[in-house]
Amino acid sequence: MVDPRILLIGYNGANNTGAEALLLSDLADVRAVFGPDAPVTIPALEPANLRRYVGGEPGVRVERLPTIFPRTVRRLARTHDLVMLVEGSAYMDTWASALLWYFLWATHCAAVGDTPCLAYAVDAGQLRPRNQRLVGRYASETDLIVTRSAAAAERLRSWGVTAPIEVTADNAFRFDPRPEDERWLRDAWPDAGAAPIGIAAVDLFLWPVVIRPFGRRADRYRWPYSFNRSPALRRASQRLAAGYARIADRVVELHGRPVALICMEELDEALARMIRARMRRPDRARIFSSRELDASKMTALLRSLGGLVTSRYHASVLSMAAGVPQVGVGHDLRLRTLFEELGLSRCFVGLGTDRDLAGDTARLDAMVEQASTSLEEILAAPTDVRRALLDGYRSHLHDARRNRELLHTYALGHGWGDVPWAA
Repeated sequence: MVDPRILLIGYNGANNTGAEALLLSDLADVRAVFGPDAPVTIPALEPANLRRYVGGEPGVRVERLPTIFPRTVRRLARTHDLVMLVEGSAYMDTWASALLWYFLWATHCAAVGDTPCLAYAVDAGQLRPRNQRLVGRYASETDLIVTRSAAAAERLRSWGVTAPIEVTADNAFRFDPRPEDERWLRDAWPDAGAAPIGIAAVDLFLWPVVIRPFGRRADRYRWPYSFNRSPALRRASQRLAAGYARIADRVVELHGRPVALICMEELDEALARMIRARMRRPDRARIFSSRELDASKMTALLRSLGGLVTSRYHASVLSMAAGVPQVGVGHDLRLRTLFEELGLSRCFVGLGTDRDLAGDTARLDAMVEQASTSLEEILAAPTDVRRALLDGYRSHLHDARRNRELLHTYALGHGWGDVPWAA
């Protein structure tokens, strides 16, 4: 079989920069291993959003993924020769249990149909006890799980996963912007002056989404899923925005730098607008959103920054090649693990595993103040942080290159012959 039909299961079509950059790197590996003509199907929440990335790719078919997904996923698993889980956040329920169940259901459907299934450079994070048991049962049906950190591999084993596990690094480390985009920020923001300081914030109080078929339309993510909002959570979101606005104003007033409010997913736009509205100098801030900018331009933006405060894992990953000094504000284990690997735990502000910070205003304010203090420290003395980031980038890039090697070996082991492959 020269051209197996390949199904790429991920979080696609949501205008999420990290997911799309990761998908493009994964797709390049698939093409290098299986050849340029291998048929690839990619389910997407909003196909039009994904087609702006892969619409011109030969052999790629984008199929709408309904929010009630079991029947569609079962059909797709039955009609393909290889199922690949390519979403970084594969084994965590930070965003939604339903997203985890989507990946586990795809794995199970592949196993039932005796279809090879590979989890490709994925992560494992916080899980409720019930979801830990589900992962232990159904992730064990995977032929091979490649994790992007040793910590993720250990979590999977602790939950009872018995599938073979390899450890590499996130494939997005191999993503680079188009050469013509590398200096686009200079034209897009000609009056910025000094290199901007970026804030890639996440509204911690939107997540996880819950199944609520009759929830308020204003709180709806996509039917039947809604954000779990309440008056207390709304107030907490506003307080978080006010805290980030204080950080932004210090950047403008103390350092004379503009502020780039970076929306790695279009859902981040509401918080970015709240931050800008609460700034004393909103004229020195601009919002950059993945809804308007593709992964190439967003990556070029991230690598043009003079500093970064981020709750988005892939904002850190995609900026690292330029050694952008940064502070991580973590609401799950991904950023914590990354900063620990880099030897930069002092630059990470963690929230532990508490999912309900809304009623603890003192802790929330302290978190924001700690992030602000850490940013001041790295802007004052960025050399050591920059060196650690660049060293870490080179190490992770080396490990990420193993993903393609493992995919090549996996393909040969499943009878696809001496397929075309390049390192």
